[in-house]
Amino acid sequence: MKILLTGANGYIGARLLPILLEAGHHVVAAVRNIGNYTLPFSHSHLTILELDLLDQISVESIPTDIDVAFYLVHSMSDSRRDFADLESKSILNFLQKLSSTSAKQIIYLSGLVSDKNLSPHLTSRYHVEKLICASGIPYTILRAGIIIGSGSASFEIIRDLTEKLPIMIAPKWVKQRCQPIAVQDVLYYLNSVIGKKECSNRIFDIGGPDILSYKEMLLSYAQVRKLKRHIFVVPVLTPKLSSYWLYFVTSVNFLLASSLVDSVKNEAICSENSIQDILPHDNLGYVQSVKKALDVIEQNSLIPSWKDSLISGQLESKLGQLAQVPLQGCLIDQRKITTSASANHLIQAIWSIGGANGWYYMNWAWSLRGFLDKLAGGVGLKRGRAHPNELRAGYSLDFWRVIIADREHGHLLLYAEMKLPGEAWLEFRVISTSDGSVLKQIASFRPKGVLGRLYWYALFPVHVLIFKGMARAIVHRAEMLE
Repeated sequence: MKILLTGANGYIGARLLPILLEAGHHVVAAVRNIGNYTLPFSHSHLTILELDLLDQISVESIPTDIDVAFYLVHSMSDSRRDFADLESKSILNFLQKLSSTSAKQIIYLSGLVSDKNLSPHLTSRYHVEKLICASGIPYTILRAGIIIGSGSASFEIIRDLTEKLPIMIAPKWVKQRCQPIAVQDVLYYLNSVIGKKECSNRIFDIGGPDILSYKEMLLSYAQVRKLKRHIFVVPVLTPKLSSYWLYFVTSVNFLLASSLVDSVKNEAICSENSIQDILPHDNLGYVQSVKKALDVIEQNSLIPSWKDSLISGQLESKLGQLAQVPLQGCLIDQRKITTSASANHLIQAIWSIGGANGWYYMNWAWSLRGFLDKLAGGVGLKRGRAHPNELRAGYSLDFWRVIIADREHGHLLLYAEMKLPGEAWLEFRVISTSDGSVLKQIASFRPKGVLGRLYWYALFPVHVLIFKGMARAIVHRAEMLE
């Protein structure tokens, strides 16, 4: 079959793509910016399509000869608050074009809706469901609650809280029940319903065998990790305070934290299990799901997490523009060091920077900057990196976003996602020489108004110290590898 996979660089889409290819399908993988989409493999049955579902002209590029279309796009992590309008526009554009194709099935992954008093995000998902059902195109909708897998937002929150807090003063919503499901089982159902007549024009709830409270999930994770944890539930933490609690302890941004807190008022439990009659399958239990997720983390997988997917954020559509650092209007700190270290070792040192490896010089200052960024509502340093020594365009690296990661030519370009009165880039270039290599390190800042310039010059002495020390430390690390 010819399958259109929207959200191909998202958390679910990136994992579903190789499964579809392995099954022999021809896959049209739709991404927002083709110039910043990289894959660890190539395939003769894979076509990459640049597609912005909010742009009607872009939507016209969808092939007309597709058989099945996956709709795996949502705005849960979008920094804008008009996500419901964006989701409506996106799905309407998609359905309008799809109606003129040969598509015989649209498959949508939605959220579990077990009561009528839904959060704004679940309401938006439910609205998308209704539009799909009314489109006249045969559909299969799968409703999942908490997805447990390496890199999923839900799992990373559970992991952050349990690993970092021996004692938790938790809000009362941790007593709410849900039915978590392993990401492997979600992928099984998404793949298995393709072309299945019994699944046509049906909505299914999917979940694992365990029904647990959030508190029980936290404590079960602790048992798997052999950690002693104590959770005390108090009624005084309001939704806003709960959001701040998640925001400061975990790697989620504040809007996502607010959305998650708002959503947990709804119990996410399957109200029917009819999919088991059509597709009998032994889903993993919660503890097994956690162990699987931890195994993937230990393997240092480069598959995107929710932090890396950018499936609906504003930044993805700008990545191509950000690849060109402005020549005018920027304040620059540039370092150039010649070293006896080979270009390969210098690149290795650069590609390992950040995350658990640190920034090689004055790490306490980077941590302080991350903490201050969190206080200002930014992303902070908690996102880390997906792999200890590999980087790809579009991935997050602490409070930076990787724009260019050209290892072959020794070129790494990062864009700052921290709160700033302007825009900032950090660029590394490695030049091979006859007796070693040269490191060029360039920090560029495009100030926004007077405040931006005051910010740069106020921190100028600190920036000189940090950038100079970091460049020297990178070279030193490379020389140690010789």
